[in-house]
Amino acid sequence: MGELLLDIKNLGVDFKTTDGVFHAVKNVSFSIERGQTVALVGESGSGKSVTALSILQLLPYPLASHPAGSSITFEREELIGKNDAFMRKIRGAQASMIFQEPMTALNPLHTIEKQIGEILKLHQRLNEQNVRKRVLELLDLVQLPRLKERLSAYPYELSGGQRQRVMIAMALANNPELLIADEPTTALDVTVQAEILELLQKLQKELSMAMLMITHDLSIVEKFANHVCVMKNGEIVEQGPAASLFAAPQHDYSKMLLQAQPRGTAKPAQQNAATVIEGKNLRVYFPRKKNFFGKATEFVKAVDGLDVTVKAGHTLGIVGESGSGKSTLGFALLRLVRSEGAIHFNGTDISVFSRNQMTPLREDMQIVFQDPFGSLSPRMTISEIIGEGLQVHRKNLTAAQREELVVKALNDVHLNADTRHRYPHEFSGGQRQRIAIARAMVLEPKFVVLDEPTSALDVSVQSQIVDLLRELQEKHNLAYLFISHDLRVVRAMAHDLIVMKDGKVVESGPADKIFAAPKETYTKILLDAALNLKTRKAA
Repeated sequence: MGELLLDIKNLGVDFKTTDGVFHAVKNVSFSIERGQTVALVGESGSGKSVTALSILQLLPYPLASHPAGSSITFEREELIGKNDAFMRKIRGAQASMIFQEPMTALNPLHTIEKQIGEILKLHQRLNEQNVRKRVLELLDLVQLPRLKERLSAYPYELSGGQRQRVMIAMALANNPELLIADEPTTALDVTVQAEILELLQKLQKELSMAMLMITHDLSIVEKFANHVCVMKNGEIVEQGPAASLFAAPQHDYSKMLLQAQPRGTAKPAQQNAATVIEGKNLRVYFPRKKNFFGKATEFVKAVDGLDVTVKAGHTLGIVGESGSGKSTLGFALLRLVRSEGAIHFNGTDISVFSRNQMTPLREDMQIVFQDPFGSLSPRMTISEIIGEGLQVHRKNLTAAQREELVVKALNDVHLNADTRHRYPHEFSGGQRQRIAIARAMVLEPKFVVLDEPTSALDVSVQSQIVDLLRELQEKHNLAYLFISHDLRVVRAMAHDLIVMKDGKVVESGPADKIFAAPKETYTKILLDAALNLKTRKAA
């Protein structure tokens, strides 16, 4: 037994709502020793983040409250009920937090130097010279040496991985004894995920730091955690050493989570199926620099000479890191961005079509976006959202006929049609993604671009969405272009695969052959980062 750092006993969290009191967390108990990593796992809404925010007393008090008997002791000091003045000495100094989305957690109006430096000024009262010195040390610590020349950069000028490392630098600025990492890798590429996690593990050892990791990715937990707490509906249903829990989970919910990750490979498809869409020597260049006369002199080659073929009933997976050109390729095939090269849809060259000529084809070419909440209008009901395309492309339908098709589309994605008069905010993330899929499918398209459709979802919901997409493909003989950085999901969906880097094809061919024996070094790195996390156990 190591030295106890954090001890949580019988923690409860209640929220006052218009419908009464909501019990978000109920009787949660666990502890963390110095240098230990404890993982809180469970689906969205299970109470993980609320539990973590309680430690730093960051909940919206007095709307939030802790019932009698709740206790959180940090270094034997009770934190519940402490005033802000006391908690400010703890937050950022002795206990820090990495928030889930670095783009929203970082201030868009302040430079990187100012944001990292602020925490040093508050807690250590350092002067400007020493603040800059420590900021430079921290950038080295989180392996961002190139940013030393760009201290005046703003968050939007950095990649997702760089922003996450800046968040880690801020959290580590005062050498905390406890680091709370809330979904630290959710929005990152697989290679960046591996780098961030290995960095956290390295820093933890160097600084003898305890870590509370909140995640729904069990492959990460199995690699990094010493102890695991499984949460469901605000309660811990099972906890124990990571090795024991993964080897022999006791609770049905734990077993479900372990089995829920997308598994297997795509069902065989007809090799002689008709080609639905084909791109030849596709190029999408964006101007980077212009001369005095406004003529572009340098370009970002987002897509640089790609050949793409998608057949009916087939899924073509497109994988690669952020900035590789995956989404731009999908937009180009749909003629949503200007491109060069030939695009044939059902045998017709559409690369020369005007916007008006493309309009009748839109019902046969649909897209499901990455963020279902951002892509659904908050001012429209579900019925209006799904039915909007019908109003544009099926003007001869009556209101009753349109409503009938909306109901059918909701049934197809296994949603209760009685909920169609509600608004997007009244649904979970998985339900919103089903609504986005229903909106695309209601027009009975031939070709669907799926742009990271599972990246923001819990593993159990990911598995459900993959099963749903397979079912719809089989039922309607759909051609899919599946864009993702999650190779476990791609392996479960794709018949063929294109690996992209810097706008070019690194490797392409049948998905099963590439996953079994990748030829290119870059492909091997991607596959190792995504699929071999489980082989690297926590120390």
